[in-house]
Amino acid sequence: MSNIGLLIDFPIVNLKIIIDGVMIGALFALAAYGLALVWGVMNVKNLAQGDFVIAGGYIAWYLANMGLPPLLGIPIAFIVMWGIGWLTYKLVIKRVIERDLFTSLLATFGLAIMFAQLMNLMFGSDTQSIQLDYDTLDFADGLINLPMAQLLGMTMALAMAFGVILFMKRSRMGQAIRATAQDARAARVLGIDTDKVYSFTFSLNAAICGAAGAIIVMAWVIQPFYGITYSVRAFVIVTAAGLGNLPGVIAAGLGIGALEQYGSHIFGIGYQQAIAVLLLILVLFIRLLQQRRNRQVLQ
Repeated sequence: MSNIGLLIDFPIVNLKIIIDGVMIGALFALAAYGLALVWGVMNVKNLAQGDFVIAGGYIAWYLANMGLPPLLGIPIAFIVMWGIGWLTYKLVIKRVIERDLFTSLLATFGLAIMFAQLMNLMFGSDTQSIQLDYDTLDFADGLINLPMAQLLGMTMALAMAFGVILFMKRSRMGQAIRATAQDARAARVLGIDTDKVYSFTFSLNAAICGAAGAIIVMAWVIQPFYGITYSVRAFVIVTAAGLGNLPGVIAAGLGIGALEQYGSHIFGIGYQQAIAVLLLILVLFIRLLQQRRNRQVLQ
């Protein structure tokens, strides 16, 4: 209760919590972007989503340790994870499309375990981050601290998110992806190579996750088994926003980031992961109620 009283007595603390939530929420939204594409286009629930994010972070971290500029790790992680996503599609995902839900979940759960163990073997189990020599902006007599690394990460994440929206609306591949998501059979009749669309979509998903991970390692920390935390949040965001609603993914990501920061401030940082799980359960319960209300009795 004392933490709640602090929010009331010092309203400036609320602004600090919201800023922190928005900055991390932008990266949650970016990770959820790819899941929204894969789920909506291919009907594949990718449980390895968060592991793709962590893999991208380790690529950027490794390159920074080799002496490359940290920001260069973002496009390189994007490209490398694109290749990994394409290979994963050809070897695994292609075989589970149009299969039952259990097969899809089992295959991607196996991928999540494999990626986590590989990263653990290659990089160890310690948390890692890239130390950037960026300043921290102070406001309100030092009550609000705004690390420039996190601000830069949020800006790049939002820029990439809006770039994907423009790509989906303006490019021919984006139009093909949207057509396949609406009706894959009709898309094939119209001459769209749906296998190419699926391959491109899953590769783009992995690349987006890789870029998100490269941003995260510059502003926060990564660890081989942190992938599940980003996977859960991605599922919460996509379920709340709805499939195909990319602007809604941004709003949901920012909102969930802020809610988590409020929850960790009130209940403690140890409950932050539990808050994400509770949000997922709540969103699923609300969706279930909506589906029951929309059902109609056949005459």
